[in-house]
Amino acid sequence: MKETFSSYEDLEKSDNYEKKEQCPKGTVPIFRQRNGSESFHLNTPEHLGQHFATIETMLDGSIYRGAETEISVHSLNLQDNQYSKSQIWLENGPSGQLNSIQAGWAVHPRLYGDSVTRFTIYWTVDGYGKTGCYNTQCPGFIVLSQNPRIGNQFSGSSVYGKTSLYFTLQIFQDVSSGNWGLKLGNEVIGYWPKELFTELNKGASLVRYGGNTFMSTDEISPPMGNAHFPVADFLKTAHFKNVLIIDSNYKRVYVEDKKIRRYADIFECFRVTYWGYSKSSGVSFSFGGPGGKCGV
Repeated sequence: MKETFSSYEDLEKSDNYEKKEQCPKGTVPIFRQRNGSESFHLNTPEHLGQHFATIETMLDGSIYRGAETEISVHSLNLQDNQYSKSQIWLENGPSGQLNSIQAGWAVHPRLYGDSVTRFTIYWTVDGYGKTGCYNTQCPGFIVLSQNPRIGNQFSGSSVYGKTSLYFTLQIFQDVSSGNWGLKLGNEVIGYWPKELFTELNKGASLVRYGGNTFMSTDEISPPMGNAHFPVADFLKTAHFKNVLIIDSNYKRVYVEDKKIRRYADIFECFRVTYWGYSKSSGVSFSFGGPGGKCGV
């Protein structure tokens, strides 16, 4: 049965992926990660070695039907057991039954076998216990697009002080089906069926935007964002702009200052600066840092 999705008004989009050959008609791409049975369920804030620099909605009873933003893309050089991500989270439920959808870019040598910046997604329905996975490693996310995207590297990267490269990402709950769609640029590339979820099928109670890292076995945290602390000049900082929420009425609106909290757990290593609204960038924030000996 063909899935249909409600359309939302588009902002100006960019599509900054390596152009690869399209799949044959009637097939979809499957990105092959590294072989092995290693567990990658390390996304939870309670897991030792995690660090965050994010903005997130207040837990005030509000229900959200999605999120959208433009994310700057950066290159980083990481060790094998580290990762560094810039992404959106949509979540609902208590910690043991937490439902979470995540999408953005990640440098994740343990997952991919290299230190390349790639478009990456993740989901869980039991607080990172036994369910969920990255990309299409397990049944769950349904791919619709014939153009390879998930797990693909970006065609370029922002250059410090010179250029900023972005991609536009939207995760939304379809008003008709209740499924969670994933839109990259102008294309819905796939969806998470509502039947996967025990809590997110009711909507998201929390939306988070920003960066997340995991340290190596020698307790060195990798850099986040572009490896620099946030500054006002977007050519010199990792940032999200045009940060939008899809509210309980399925309308795309800018996040409100009074409903956002900033969070950075290790100020010496990672920081976040919220800029609020401007005509040129909508609601925006900068984040990141060099990492290092940041503790566990």
